Amino acid sequence: MNSLKIYDKEFLDSLTLLRKGETKFGEKVGCIGDLDELKKHKADYVVLGIPEDVGVLANFGKKGTSEAWDACLRSLLNMQANTLSKPENIIILGELDFRNEMRTAHMLDPEADNFGETIGKLVEKIDLEVSQIIRTIVAAGKIPLVVGGGHNNSLGILKGSSDALGTPLNVINLDAHSDFKPLEHRHSGNAFSYAMEKGYIYKYGIFGIHKSYTSQEVYNRMEQFKDRIGFYFFEDVILRENPPFKQAVKVAKQFIRDRKFGLEIDVDAIEAFTSSAMTPSGFSMTQARQFARFFSKSPVPSYIHICEAIPSKSELDTVGKALAYLIVDVTV
Repeated sequence: MNSLKIYDKEFLDSLTLLRKGETKFGEKVGCIGDLDELKKHKADYVVLGIPEDVGVLANFGKKGTSEAWDACLRSLLNMQANTLSKPENIIILGELDFRNEMRTAHMLDPEADNFGETIGKLVEKIDLEVSQIIRTIVAAGKIPLVVGGGHNNSLGILKGSSDALGTPLNVINLDAHSDFKPLEHRHSGNAFSYAMEKGYIYKYGIFGIHKSYTSQEVYNRMEQFKDRIGFYFFEDVILRENPPFKQAVKVAKQFIRDRKFGLEIDVDAIEAFTSSAMTPSGFSMTQARQFARFFSKSPVPSYIHICEAIPSKSELDTVGKALAYLIVDVTV
C-alpha cells in the first residue's frame, strides 16, 4: 500500500475553520497513526479518499474526478459537530495518492492504437492498491466509506471486501448507467463486469439506469445474468411512477438483502450534479440522500462508495457540501 497517505490530526486541524461558540466536525472525528490502530478504535466508519481520474479517462470520459475528494473533505470537516451528527463514529483515514498514474494518463493520446492497453494497466495498478487497503479496513471490522474518483474503483473495493469477508457481495448502485461494459481494458465503465466475472459480486442491483443511455450490447450482457442482475429504470420510477420511488427502493432492497452488500452512489444519477456524465434529468439531491439513508440501515452495508463528482471552480463548495451530506446521512 505504497500509495496510502494517512492524515494526522495536525493536517485535519489545518482544514478546520474554528469559530467561537461552535464545534466543527474536524475537531471530533477520529484519526489514526497507522493501520494497526483500526481494530481497537471505537468508530465504525473509515473514510478514505481516492482522488484520481485515470479510470474515467480510460473510459474516454472527462477528467476532474480527482478534485472531488478535497472539496468533500473541507466541507465535511467544517460541518457542525453535535449529538445528532456523531463525528466520533468516523475515522478520517486519508487518501490513496495516484498522482504519478494521473500524470502518465494525462499525457496519453486517446487516439493511439495502444491507448486502451496502456491506460488499462494504470487502472489495474490502482485496482490492486485499492483492494489491499479495503481488505485491511474490512478485516479490522470497520466499514470503508470511499469518496472517489471514478467508478473504476468499485472493482478494487469489491475485491478487498470479498477477500476480507470470504464471500461475494451483493451490490446496490444508484446510477444512470450500468457500468457493465465489455471485459476490454480496465476503465470506469466495466468495474462491475469484471467483479461479476471474477466472483466478487453475487447479485447486482442498478437503481435509476436510463433507458436511452444503455447500449443494446450491455442489455444483452446483463441478460446473461438475469437471475443475478436487477435494474430499476429511472423512467419507470420517476416518469411513470411504476413503481413510485418509495416502493421501488423497497423492492431493490429485497433483491440484495439476502447477503452482505455494498452501497454505491454515482452522482451522475443526480440531476445537474457536476460529474463525469452530468445529466439534465435525474434524481433530486434530496432523493439521493433518501436512497443513501434507506440503504445504509437495516442491514448496514459492508462498504459505501460515492464517486464520479467533478467540481468546477465555481461549484467547489456546493459539490463538497453535497458529498459531505451523503457521508453524514449514511453514518448517523
